[in-house]
Amino acid sequence: MIDHYVPAASTFAPHIDDLIILIGAVVGFWGLLAEVVFIGLILKFKAEPGVKSKYVSGELPKEKRWVSIPHYATLAFDLLILVMALRVWHEVKLEMPKPDETVRVIAQQWAWTFVHPGADGILDTSDDITTIDELHVVNDKTYQFELTSRDVLHSFSVPVFRLKQDAIPGRIIKGWFKPTMTGQFDIQCTEICGIGHGLMPARIVIETADQHANWVKANTALAAVAPAAPAPTPTPTGGMP
Repeated sequence: MIDHYVPAASTFAPHIDDLIILIGAVVGFWGLLAEVVFIGLILKFKAEPGVKSKYVSGELPKEKRWVSIPHYATLAFDLLILVMALRVWHEVKLEMPKPDETVRVIAQQWAWTFVHPGADGILDTSDDITTIDELHVVNDKTYQFELTSRDVLHSFSVPVFRLKQDAIPGRIIKGWFKPTMTGQFDIQCTEICGIGHGLMPARIVIETADQHANWVKANTALAAVAPAAPAPTPTPTGGMP
């Protein structure tokens, strides 16, 4: 359903979509049911001439069931959502499969720097390829990314992967993805990072193995490693000790 509007282009994207649909269905069901009961009670007990209002304390068993039954049912659905959410969280954030390659993602105001391994497939060697605002990966290959920021908080988001990870200055945060289709798709910063936040788009190019090999060959001669800026020294801002 969701991939009709935003393609699901990673192995874990369908699982995240299923979780979103489950939450939407559960919340939608209870929301609509609550409105139907609420409107029904208003119509049933609306004011009528000559009929006095009745005080209801909610202490009788037949009165308590209007609260207790929905309460326990909602808790049961909450447990279902929690179990599904923990399964997806474990897959995306904790499982970390062995990568075929590693790429480095560096956020800054207001651009993305991507460092790709060259023909040797190993990062931090002489044939690394550095690009601005364009990440090249191979379809059906498992990637680990090393994410950091040079200045302020950013957030690395690839909607077709259902991937979103904050970038924090001074920290290297690792994650992974495995593309499942070729094409060019958006990369966004989803953390308000300054006046140029809205002008910080990039794109991910998912290629076949042959296409990527040709891209690496064409760019190797121009490859240059972008030096990482040193982490800024924290400046005291005052306040309570």
